[in-house]
Amino acid sequence: MTIRVLLADDQALLRSAFRVLVDSEPDMEVVGEASDGAEAVRLTREQRADVVLMDIRMPGTDGLAATRMISADPALAAVRVVILTTFEVDDYVVQSLRAGASGFLGKGSEPDELLNAIRIAAEGEALLSPAATKGLIARFLAQEVAAGEADRDPARAERLESLTVREREVLVQVAGGHSNDEIAERLEVSPLTVKTHVNRAMAKLGARDRAQLVVTAYESGLVRPRAD
Repeated sequence: MTIRVLLADDQALLRSAFRVLVDSEPDMEVVGEASDGAEAVRLTREQRADVVLMDIRMPGTDGLAATRMISADPALAAVRVVILTTFEVDDYVVQSLRAGASGFLGKGSEPDELLNAIRIAAEGEALLSPAATKGLIARFLAQEVAAGEADRDPARAERLESLTVREREVLVQVAGGHSNDEIAERLEVSPLTVKTHVNRAMAKLGARDRAQLVVTAYESGLVRPRAD
């Protein structure tokens, strides 16, 4: 199956570079380009995109608002948004995850990292970050929650009660940025068992993917910030 990719960035030169890279792969194709968020949402619907590479800072409707609109549309439930950012250390990253993005990638990433990110997102997994910045999102979420307890969502905490003990254990590991294989080794179970627990947790918590599980884990208070 060919992965249908939409490029949303206000820099035409950057979009062109991404198009050449994506179209060079046999399993993916660029189905549209957008220079602002509103156009990105429209083209996502019209072109039936699977993955949207979304810049945050765009004129008019920005990437954050566009991500929120895509995530809120039931007809686009299968669409995955990967945020592209110049600086991986960016306050907007956390806001994007809360808006429904599946993860983020720095614009300075290597070509193979970008292509891998598209494939990971298309498979329904979450691109929490490239390997070099593994766990970064979890730390930023932790810092935000630590900065103000008012950000903690009681409704999310209540929904955690539906999880089994093992599902909670797996959720804690997911929030730490660990892969299924790593979690399986830590909990001494099979990767398939971990995947099953992750999928059940997502269903019970109404999470689109692993990235949303991380948000839930921190905002509910299940996982607390580490003192580094």
